[in-house]
Amino acid sequence: MGFFKEFKEDFSEAVDELIPGGEDLASEESAQASTMDSNVDVDSELSKLDGLLEKASKKVEEEQRAPKVTSSSDFVNERNKKSAVNRLEENSMDTNDNLEIEKAASIVSGIDSQQVSDENAVITKGMRITGDVESVGSIDVEGIINGNVKCNGKLTVTGNLFGNSMSSEFFADNAKVEGEVSTTGTVKIGVGSVVVGNISATSAVIAGAVKGDIDVQGPVVVDTSAVVMGNIKSRSVQINNGAVIEGFCSQAYAEIDVASVFN
Repeated sequence: MGFFKEFKEDFSEAVDELIPGGEDLASEESAQASTMDSNVDVDSELSKLDGLLEKASKKVEEEQRAPKVTSSSDFVNERNKKSAVNRLEENSMDTNDNLEIEKAASIVSGIDSQQVSDENAVITKGMRITGDVESVGSIDVEGIINGNVKCNGKLTVTGNLFGNSMSSEFFADNAKVEGEVSTTGTVKIGVGSVVVGNISATSAVIAGAVKGDIDVQGPVVVDTSAVVMGNIKSRSVQINNGAVIEGFCSQAYAEIDVASVFN
């Protein structure tokens, strides 16, 4: 029965290759094979082979079901990778937030976020400019400008301005202005000045004539010589005796909740 002996030896080698530790199973059967003689029972040997196959199948199933054990170094490396990824994501979010903050800070009521220069541009009485004018400093308009004016400093108009204006402070003295007046500071409309257009500021003193709505976050003073044809929205309004207002006055920016007073 050398056939069974050779078959078991080949089968043992196959088991060793497929299953770690399978040599224990194979050696057990090899020991039994070494004791066989020429009168071996074929049925008995076949049953032994079936038992070996069953043991090998169980061993494979146990290996597949066994949880994968990772070394401590693999666990540390995986944790370090996750930590690095988290840091990169946090840094990316911080960078995006900083970019949004810088972008928002670069816009202040339509005026460039450049520092106000000490230079002062003067449009003399004999000058007439057609087109937009911009400056990082202040501008004195004594002549005529047909166009929009934007400056980071103070805009003083004693001549004529036909266009919208944006500045950090606005002052009109015996001037004629047709256009929107927008400033991040104070608006002063002097005696003899005529403004046709809406006014937006943080505070205002009106002594001339204004045809348009006045929207001021702070206080508004309407002097004796003032004539206002339009609505006034502010935190507080002071109307001196003799002033003429044709419109509604609303203290919409007042700190007091008016509705709660009557509840």
